[in-house]
Amino acid sequence: MFTINVDNEIELALVQESFAPLYKELVAEQKTYLSQWLAWPEFCTSEQDFRLFVHRSLHDYADGKSLTCAIFYHGDLVGNIGLHEINPELGRTCIGYWLAESYKGKGIVTRAAQTLIKHAFDTLGLEKVQLQAAKENLASRAVAERLGMTLEGIITRNEKVQDRVLDHAIYGLHKHTCQ
Repeated sequence: MFTINVDNEIELALVQESFAPLYKELVAEQKTYLSQWLAWPEFCTSEQDFRLFVHRSLHDYADGKSLTCAIFYHGDLVGNIGLHEINPELGRTCIGYWLAESYKGKGIVTRAAQTLIKHAFDTLGLEKVQLQAAKENLASRAVAERLGMTLEGIITRNEKVQDRVLDHAIYGLHKHTCQ
């Protein structure tokens, strides 16, 4: 199993089917919180939904399209982080994540993202990592800024979440700027 030890508190593990019940339980507990910024929580409600998510993620990993990892904090599954839309031809990928509300403010996402970005640059040989967050999602935008990312622009009317149409802030980090 692919794992990355971020530090003595955090481990990233490539998603696997045995995580499905853990995801189901965590997302059920966090549905209201996660649904502020993500469209999928209202549609992923069963263990089977998360098994399908894991299977799609592993298929995309095998095809070199993505790397989707569970975030473990002191051994507990607390969220998810991944590289999506891996494009070797363009030398670019996008990073995305979510974290249970009770684990906010501990630097978990920032540390996990730093580690995954290093993996994207050093192991995958990519040149750029992008992060997309709702314009009003100040916590995610703060993560991008802590990572040293540059705001590249705002895409208006980019996503519908619940009954809101959200604009997205697009951030980028180039390999040569963080060496």
